[in-house]
Amino acid sequence: MLKIVSGDLQKMDTDCLIIPVCEDRDLFDDPVVSGLTAAAKQLKEFKGKKKDFLLLYGPTGVCAKRVMFLGLGKLEKLDSEGLRAMAGKGIRQCIEKQVPDAVICAPIAATLNQQEEAVLEALLEGAFLANHLFDRYKKEKKDKPLTQVSVHTKPDQAKTFGHLPLRIETVCGGTVLAREWVSMPSNDKRPDRFSRLICKALEKEKIKITVLDEKKLRQHKMGGILAVGAGSGVPPCMLILDYHPAPSAKAKKDKQTVVLVGKGVTFDSGGINLKPSTGLEDMKTDMSGAAAVAATLWTAARLKAKVRIVGVIPVVENMPSGEASRPGDIITAYSGKTVEIGNTDAEGRLILIDAMAYAVKTYHPNVMIDLATLTGACVVALGEKIAGVFSSDPALRDMIVAAGEKTHERCWPMPMPEDYKELLKSDIADIKNVSNSRWGGAITAALFLSEFVEKTRWAHIDIAGPASIAKDAPYCRVGGTGFGVRLLAEVLNRLS
Repeated sequence: MLKIVSGDLQKMDTDCLIIPVCEDRDLFDDPVVSGLTAAAKQLKEFKGKKKDFLLLYGPTGVCAKRVMFLGLGKLEKLDSEGLRAMAGKGIRQCIEKQVPDAVICAPIAATLNQQEEAVLEALLEGAFLANHLFDRYKKEKKDKPLTQVSVHTKPDQAKTFGHLPLRIETVCGGTVLAREWVSMPSNDKRPDRFSRLICKALEKEKIKITVLDEKKLRQHKMGGILAVGAGSGVPPCMLILDYHPAPSAKAKKDKQTVVLVGKGVTFDSGGINLKPSTGLEDMKTDMSGAAAVAATLWTAARLKAKVRIVGVIPVVENMPSGEASRPGDIITAYSGKTVEIGNTDAEGRLILIDAMAYAVKTYHPNVMIDLATLTGACVVALGEKIAGVFSSDPALRDMIVAAGEKTHERCWPMPMPEDYKELLKSDIADIKNVSNSRWGGAITAALFLSEFVEKTRWAHIDIAGPASIAKDAPYCRVGGTGFGVRLLAEVLNRLS
């Protein structure tokens, strides 16, 4: 679907030519594009301000059937995310107008004070992600994605960065895969079905897939996962996705193992501590961490990542019933520690501790990262667009934050004060799954997890806010965002 092209724009036959425009600077040295931009700015309704939009049909000087101008605002405020959003808006306009193909003109990177690769990457990402439509449950599929999106640049850049489209299609394809799973209704992704969906998606990749069913979970004494899944009519399971890199001369790096753990609660009713009805339908997204981890393994395998990556995904449904765990129950986790259940709606951390402790003991990872829609408290602290990162390893934490800045899957470093562990003390068990205070819930949740990772280099990413959106964004429609796939792909790249 994606291409990088070059050549004479006057002879380029396309349904739509998309030109980004700054209000205070010409972004191109191509006389054709500069001329079209100047003509557009002569019109009263278009000056290149942010959100300015102009569509011309059959303009003179080019073969394109349409030329679309999208305002970027002032140059000094323009960054990669601005380009990504602009490309997304352009593609969405094309979808609305049933345009089958489009060519986006890439601005001169030096003018933007950016690297050529970063500019092309942002345009390709925004275009690909905006072209995704979640319509599997609609009988009438009114909108159709574009069949071809090209980014036009100079011949030398087209040659140098010709590899980018395939890489972007792979990484963003993983994001779209995660989006699809997150947006699916819970009746189509109960633990058994969701596990099969993941296995089906990864079956052709060079990934060893192991499924620990309920019987094996009991054999391994995974009390946390079993306790959360006890109330559901569908038993829990845990997926292990093991990717090995191809042998190479870099023996040291080949020995590195990165474990990714994803929370997979396919529906979270809250259990006996039943959630209020408002927003309950959105609890289908409580497996967003699992979706991101599985999709990242799919992406990494296709990109032939250079480190061993193990995805550990506990999959459960948290439901109330006569068999459900109760507040006040004490369970024994895989690590051997006993946990007092203070609230059955603090279930994600219970399944994560079994998965993480198992991963530490089995794989001895150099790095372990978990993704989870863990706490509403993190959304209160950071809003719906930023994830919280918790780690006692500053270098790992900062690497994740930097990766988030590059991909615009933003993360903010959060504290893990030792004295807050006092809030998790239990009078009758080793630890309690909820704090004795109503404040700082995201912090105490992370501290709870930290008790089960031993000395492993570990980070926890709370994605409760950005895992899904309720309002269309430039390159993501309502529903699952696939947050975490591009972020983790960049982190893995930095760890390689």
